[in-house]
Amino acid sequence: MGELTTKFPAWEKPSLPSRGCLPSQKTGGEGHSPQRQQKIIDKFPIKRYDFEVMKIYLASGNKNKKREMSEILLPHTIVTPQDEGIDFEPEETGSTFYENSLIKARDLYSKVHAPVLADDSGLCVDALGGIPGIYSSRYAGPDFPQGNPLGEKISQDAQNRFLLEQLNNALKNFPNGKRTAHYVCAMVLYLGSDRLFVAQETMEGTLVNCIEEARGNGGFGYDPIFIPLGYNVTAAELSSEQKNAISHRGKAVRIIQKLAEGLL
Repeated sequence: MGELTTKFPAWEKPSLPSRGCLPSQKTGGEGHSPQRQQKIIDKFPIKRYDFEVMKIYLASGNKNKKREMSEILLPHTIVTPQDEGIDFEPEETGSTFYENSLIKARDLYSKVHAPVLADDSGLCVDALGGIPGIYSSRYAGPDFPQGNPLGEKISQDAQNRFLLEQLNNALKNFPNGKRTAHYVCAMVLYLGSDRLFVAQETMEGTLVNCIEEARGNGGFGYDPIFIPLGYNVTAAELSSEQKNAISHRGKAVRIIQKLAEGLL
């Protein structure tokens, strides 16, 4: 595996000015000589990272996310701000998963100045117009789909119950209405203000009919009430290996990993 220094996705190749304001070389004497260009590049190098083994800061306090990322990104070392006593509570003011993941990445990078992996993810229920979406972790029922205004969070079991009740009420007059939903994960590998990789992926599926059908002890979040497309078990009943192979987060991080290693 090579270094990231010379590997960029096509849409992120920097122009020469970003490496020291170098005008393009011309035969008529304009611009810098190759020797002068190299001197300027040597003076303003792009920060290099070795992708054989890296220490990557995960912009999250979620232990379940750390576990998943550690499993997928072996042999890299994944650490959270809490692991090193770093104060990290960014205000997620974005209107999309991508915006929130970038907010988290920038905030943590400003404190560690090292590679940061950030994601924002959530569940979107089609019949509810995408609710709870970016507010998945704060969702507090149909009366407070964007979270309790007092900031009080409810248990995950209560969130699951409220969401199924809200969906069932919405489908009362549509007995054949679809119970489709999908997880979304927007992920950012942040290496500096002008250097980052982004991937957004989904995991499609349906929701169970009622809370009594919730099952499984694996995963986290809404996994006990979410049945991935093509399966007859919930995401919480899958093994870690099975879930990581098909999940929104697993797919996104593998894309990020390939981009970073220059394999795409």
